[in-house]
This record gives sequence, C-alpha cells and structure tokens, in this order.
Amino acid sequence: MFRSSSLRLAAFYTVIFAVAVVALGVVTLLTTRAALGRQFDKRILFESAAMAREYQSEGLTGVVQAVRERDHAPGALDYGLVSPAGEVLAGRLILPKAPPGWSVGTVDEPGGHPERTRLYATTLPGGFRLLVGDDAERVEALDGVLLRGFEVAFLGVLVLGVAGGYGLGRGVQRRIASINGTAQAIIDGDLSRRVPVRGDDDELDHLAITLNRMLDRISGLMENLRQVSQDVAHDLRTPLTRLRQRLETSLADPGSVETTEAALEDLDAILGTFAALLRISQIEGGARRAAFRPTDLSKVARTVVEAFAPSAEDAGGSLSLETPGPLTIDGDPELLTQMLVNLVENALRHAGPGAAVRVRCAAPGGVAAPGVQVSVIDNGPGVPASERTRVLDRFHRLESSRSTPGNGLGLALVAAVARLHGAELSLHDAAPGLEARIAFPR
Repeated sequence: MFRSSSLRLAAFYTVIFAVAVVALGVVTLLTTRAALGRQFDKRILFESAAMAREYQSEGLTGVVQAVRERDHAPGALDYGLVSPAGEVLAGRLILPKAPPGWSVGTVDEPGGHPERTRLYATTLPGGFRLLVGDDAERVEALDGVLLRGFEVAFLGVLVLGVAGGYGLGRGVQRRIASINGTAQAIIDGDLSRRVPVRGDDDELDHLAITLNRMLDRISGLMENLRQVSQDVAHDLRTPLTRLRQRLETSLADPGSVETTEAALEDLDAILGTFAALLRISQIEGGARRAAFRPTDLSKVARTVVEAFAPSAEDAGGSLSLETPGPLTIDGDPELLTQMLVNLVENALRHAGPGAAVRVRCAAPGGVAAPGVQVSVIDNGPGVPASERTRVLDRFHRLESSRSTPGNGLGLALVAAVARLHGAELSLHDAAPGLEARIAFPR
C-alpha cells in the first residue's frame, strides 16, 4: 500500500500544500503585524496632536483634566503628564525619563503585573512633556491568535492530505488489483474474463474499456485461429486424399498423363488455398497500408468490368457498370481490384447461365461528399438471411455451392480488404439475387 504511486503523489501534494500554508501564514503574520503597528502608531500620534491642541486652548489645567478623564475611559490609551522638574502631574505613564519621540517602556499595572508600552513623548510649551502610549502586547496577542489559526490549518492540511492520500491509494489499488486479477486469469487461460467497469467515466474506466476491447479482439483472433485450423484440416483432407490416390494411380500406371494432370490440378488448388490464407493474414495484419494512396474507385470498377464482360457475354450473361463519375478514396488499388474481382467472380459463378451482374458505385451524399459505396448485384439464387454472416468466414460454403469450384475464401478475402480500408461489407437481398455492398467511411 505504501509503495503505491497514488499515495506517494498525494503525499507529495500534501507537503506542497503544507509548505504553502506555512508561507501564507508567515506572509499574513508579517503583513498583519505591520498594518496593526502602523494603526497603533497613527492612533497614538492622533491623540498626542489632540492633547497638544487641548493645551493650546485650555492650558495646563485642561490637559490635566483631559488626561484624568481618558484614564478612566474603557479601551483608552495610556497617558502621562510630566512637569519640567520631572514630577508626574497626571496619568498612568509614570516615566519621567522617557526620551522625546518614540520609545518602549515598562509600566506597572495596579495588580503588580508589568506591561510593555509603546509610547510617544511630546514637549509642550513651558517644558511640560506629554506621554501617550498603548499596550505593545496587544499586537503580540493578535500574533498568537493568527499563529494558532494557521497551526490548525496546517494540521488540517496534513490530516486531510494523509487521509485523502490513503483513501485514494486504497481505491486506485483496488481497481488496479481487479485489472491485475483479470490479466492473471487470462494468462491462466480464461479468455472470457473482462476488466470491471465502474461507470465513473474516469481514466481507469477508459483504460478498462480499452483493455476489454483489446481482449475482445484477442479472443476473436484466437477463435479465428482455432476455426481456421479446423477448417484447414477439414477442407484440405479431401483434396490431399484425392491427390494421394492419384499419385498412387500414377505410380501403378506411370504412363497415365490424365492422372498426372489431375494431380497437378489438385496440387495447384491446395497451393492456391494456402496462398489465399497467407494473403488474408497479411491483409488482416495491416501490412499493406503502406501502399495506400488516393484511388478512383470508379476507375478500379471499370477496369474489372471491362476484364470480365467478354467472358460473361460468352456465357450468355451480362456485366455492367453504374457510376456517377470519379469517386476518390484512400486505399490500395491492387487490393481494391482483387476485392471487386472476387465479388464479380462469385456473382457470375453462382448466378449461373444468363447471369445479369451489375457493379454500382455511388456517393450517398453526392459526388463531392465524403463516403463512397460500391455494390455487386446479381440475379442468382441469393444467400439465406441466416447465412449472410457465416459466408464471410473462411472456408464456409453453402450446401448448394459445394459442387462449384472454389475454396470458400473469396468473401473472407473481400471482408479482410474491407476491414483494412475501414469499410463495412454487408450482404442484402436483391430480390432476386444478392447485393454485396461495401460502404467506405466518411
């Protein structure tokens, strides 16, 4: 707990705040003391000037009377009137030897307690000296009040800092412990575990959400790897068995050219399957993003249509292109071409004789707007709604397509190219037929 970074951070800020409180206390104390000192001095000088005017207007008798009256007033200053011979005529300030101007003296209170007094001595006409002063301990008492206040604030900062740091450290430690526990469970093989999200929308929640997305992705990749391993073992067993039988036949009859050619065809199909798997893996790994550049999707579609239109017409079908004009996206031209080739080949193959296939490029928000769609639409039997997601998986083929050539990787390659470009591949009912639509992002 005490090695927690959050606790150390809280302790660091607690020390900073405590030092700030001490500095603020020192500045406040010095400023307050200076202000009170100036205020007391100003009051003493004001009273000295008032008594001097009293002497000028009422004479010595008026000053004596004024000093005696002020001595009995509550909260009044201390006064003293001394004759030229040093005799105290009135007042409590019995300091006949006080020098002119400012000084500090000690006066005995009635209870015998000595009192430090700051006083100002003024010489009146005739040699009389007027003493006006105030208790110097008042400022010191106020200093004590301020110091006690800042001591309480300092202790409060320490207590709050320690308590807050401990609470923060405990909370963060519990949440990090849950993350560590989830990671440990995943290391032990439980890929279904996820980091708890408290819903506070703080940094740890954002981290938990990101980690959970990463774990979902890893889990999906592991499931894909397991599925691919099973699919490879299942789908390649038949062609490998057939290849072995033909090689055995070729050994029994070395002169059989047909057997050798059939074996080569099987071998080419197997190599093609592995090449397609490798290509899909490279695409899903993002290795081809370095070849991205501005690409006219309409131009790519026109190239594919022009390449396949003659063979479609020879088979009694048709292949056409619909596009509003140049539609530029950021992508890999080679992969985009391969993607459309796969879609067109699938459409022509599964639509059968008399296939009518359309390649349609569109910009839903207008030619100048971001976001582009490309669709390949056929008039074949289509794909059942329950199978439209599964046909995008590797090696998955409909029962009605088992008799047609192919390895079940064409749409998986299309889906991988779409994901690499940040696009979304979706299959829709064309009534009749199937529409394979790829929507590139805005």
